[in-house]
Amino acid sequence: MEKKQWIIETVEIPIIAAAIHNGHGVRRELQRLYAIDEKERLREEDPYTSLWTAVVPNRVVVMTSRFEVDLNRPRDHAVYLKPEDAWGLEVWKEAPTPEMIERSLQEYDAFYREVGELFTHIKEKFGYFVVLDLHTYNYRRNGPEGEEADPQFNPDINLGTGTIEDRRHWEALIDRFKYDMRQFDFAGRSLDVRENVKFKGGHFAQWIHAKYAKHACVLSVEFKKFFMDEWSGIPDRDKIELIRQLLALTIPGLTEELKKIGAKL
Repeated sequence: MEKKQWIIETVEIPIIAAAIHNGHGVRRELQRLYAIDEKERLREEDPYTSLWTAVVPNRVVVMTSRFEVDLNRPRDHAVYLKPEDAWGLEVWKEAPTPEMIERSLQEYDAFYREVGELFTHIKEKFGYFVVLDLHTYNYRRNGPEGEEADPQFNPDINLGTGTIEDRRHWEALIDRFKYDMRQFDFAGRSLDVRENVKFKGGHFAQWIHAKYAKHACVLSVEFKKFFMDEWSGIPDRDKIELIRQLLALTIPGLTEELKKIGAKL
């Protein structure tokens, strides 16, 4: 494994913000093997999510592209090998060798080992914790000039809570989070925030909930890419900053609800 491609910053609070699909980098030995170009990769990655993790001092930011190893999938599906693994995209012009795949999976294992150490420490200190699992999603798959996806099925923010085993235990916290986001003035409008419409949460959230049970609540927050042009990758910096402010607004409410559940704050 080359130099690890993630940052974990920790301060003693029970809220962690993670951007595990933020990365765009791939190992040098893999670069010549890709059939897709950088723009195609960027379209399916979650650029700018690292900027939003700054709302709390506990941050997990990954620089590796999901096209090298996808940390939000089970280990045996973490390397995209077939088009059906990657939205029908032809990822490779030449398949990576078993040794290359193993090196990617070593990175996967090291990541989960390190975040496990972080979450265990936070759980032992505070009893309960929240992870803001930050993602983005495309809604203009018909091309740069094509129709946008139906807003009825594509909210501005999809809150994935489908991997929480006992939602009732966290219901007040989840509802507070949604309420606070809906109250934010986003350039003169309220954002459409709904739960489990487009996504319910991925393997990262599922792994945390399985390992820490009622002690952890992962809120998988998927922002529709209304803050950028998903085809060119060009960002709208004002909207990116407004999203950061929106997330920052939710932190006092999350802290208050954690106290009510029994977190040692």
